[in-house]
Parts: sequence; structure tokens; C-alpha cells
Amino acid sequence: MDNLEKIDILQERMNVSYEEARMALEAVNWDVVDALVKLEKDEKSRKEEIFVRGNDLVEKVKELVRKGNVTKIRVKQDGKTLVEIPVTAGVVGALLAPQLALIGAVATLVSRSSLEIERSNEKSEGDSEPYH
Repeated sequence: MDNLEKIDILQERMNVSYEEARMALEAVNWDVVDALVKLEKDEKSRKEEIFVRGNDLVEKVKELVRKGNVTKIRVKQDGKTLVEIPVTAGVVGALLAPQLALIGAVATLVSRSSLEIERSNEKSEGDSEPYH
């Protein structure tokens, strides 16, 4: 199997870009199975899920956005996504207000939910252990 076929396999199975697939394969000397394992571990390290009470939801989202390196936030309840918000770097104040209003509306309807947080690969100074 040539390198292009290996990249195609990773792209199909892991839904990654050509560059991400190539970099994963290069890191493990072009072994497809090892590259799959590496990409799975990388994906898990970029996602985090925390549980919050409804009345704490908006404040927790504000805190996560302030810390930075968050790319997407999903509000979930019982495994179902209620709200999914892409977070653009540098979004603050009035630009975030519509999303926070939506999260506030959801918070009034749910007593307990989870936040699934997707982070970029870079760590921010404010990153800490997950809040439970």
C-alpha cells in the first residue's frame, strides 16, 4: 500500500484533513494502525465534558471563553445536543451576547446538563483541570 492510500484510509476513518493524516503517519513511521491510535488519542485530548447545573451554565460558558483555546461548545442533556456554538478566537462582549442568551434560555429549561468542549491544540495559560 502506498502512502497516498494510507492517507486516504485515515481521512475516511477519522474525518481528518490530508495534512493531519500525513502528519500522523509520519509521526509513526507510516504505520496505519499506529496512526489511527495516535489520532484517536489526539481527538480525546482536545475534547472535554463537564457537568453543570442549569443556573451555572452561562457563567461556565463565559469562563471557558475567557480562558481561550475553545473552538466549540455543545450543551447536552441525556446525550442529546441542545445547543452547539462555534467559538471564534477573540469573541467577547456584544458578539457573544446572542449565544449567551440562547444558553440562558436553555439553562432555564434544564436542571442538569453537560458541556462538551472542543479545544484547539494549543494550551492557554488559564487551562486547568476539568470542573465537575
